[in-house]
Amino acid sequence: MARGLFPWGFFRKPLYIQARFSYLHMKYLFFSWLAVFVGSWIVYVEYSSYTELCRGHECKNSICDKYKKGVIDGSACSSLCEKQTLYLGKCLTANPNSQVYSGSWGDLEGVIKCQMEEAPHYDLGGEPRKETSAAFNKPTKGTSVEKFREMITDHLKAKVGDQANLADLATQVLSIADGNKDSHISLPEARSTWALEHTPKLLGFCGDLYVMEKVPHSPLYGISLPWIIEMWIPAGLRRSMDQWFTPSWPHKAKISIGLLELVEDIFHGTFGSFLMCDVSATTFGYNDRHDLKVMDARHIVPEAIFQEVIRQQRCDVDEDCLYGADCLTSCDLTKHRCTTEVTRPNLAKACDALKDYILRGAPSDMSEELEKQLYACIALKGSAEQMEIEHSLILNNLKTLLWKKISHTKDS
Repeated sequence: MARGLFPWGFFRKPLYIQARFSYLHMKYLFFSWLAVFVGSWIVYVEYSSYTELCRGHECKNSICDKYKKGVIDGSACSSLCEKQTLYLGKCLTANPNSQVYSGSWGDLEGVIKCQMEEAPHYDLGGEPRKETSAAFNKPTKGTSVEKFREMITDHLKAKVGDQANLADLATQVLSIADGNKDSHISLPEARSTWALEHTPKLLGFCGDLYVMEKVPHSPLYGISLPWIIEMWIPAGLRRSMDQWFTPSWPHKAKISIGLLELVEDIFHGTFGSFLMCDVSATTFGYNDRHDLKVMDARHIVPEAIFQEVIRQQRCDVDEDCLYGADCLTSCDLTKHRCTTEVTRPNLAKACDALKDYILRGAPSDMSEELEKQLYACIALKGSAEQMEIEHSLILNNLKTLLWKKISHTKDS
């Protein structure tokens, strides 16, 4: 009878609800703590990576210190170190030894690159050597302008071979060296020019810091995704996604013609032949007029220097004879040394990079012929010298096919 007077189920139900609430509460707290921990870890990693990569203030201090001591000079030095009109903006650095920033110089928008002191420099052979302030030890005090011209000419001859127009190229280098345009080359200006690497569209420089024209659209195509998402996307879909945000087809045709003309220019060009050892979308960009721009010229190397170094490379398989991403030769197993002839010419690599880009959205009345020409281009083997006629024929056919389609439009 007592059992009937006390409804035990009434007491058990609140206990069950209370236990369930406590479980949910603990679960919520656990996942909240986990989210805070993971978020804090990501912030810490990102901040650590940023501070390790982005050392623009150190580079500026080093450059300005050399400038004030009279070791270096250049057209950008006064603006950077005295007038404070050259500003470093957003950090774009991928390698801590080579600082890259967006920036402004008065009314000009550009990209500022600065080589950190004692950054390792890699020759074609792959062996690093340290670059210190010793890079600015040449020329020595008392060197005449004519002697400096001779030094530049000898340096260019070593890089590109004995070309007929080396004197013209040396004159162009000397005109860049005169940073303040006073028709005289000071010792600091000469030292800065001697240490400066070749860069396209140079706006100004100060020692190892130089200001380049800003390229508003880069890379040539492709979208950047977090690595956690990249893992789950099939390769075919990923290639298709890279073409989602490209310009209209006539504009892509103009950009593609620009790349083909670049290949033509560096093959038996005015100052010798060059090899393109990284022909990828990240290497190129374009401006608002859809003119092709080279974003990174470090892997466009003189063929003569490449051959001289690669023949000394020891190898067991062909893969040991690779420089950059694209310059591959074969391995001579009798000598265990690399041969000097690349297996694919520049044009084949350029067509491979352009294939998906230019075929997507191509007009129906020429897409079949364009695809045929591109695949014939990709199939090219051996060096361009060995198949010069076929190389030139395919190059001209592609340029003509694209140009005919856009020559009557405003996009040309």
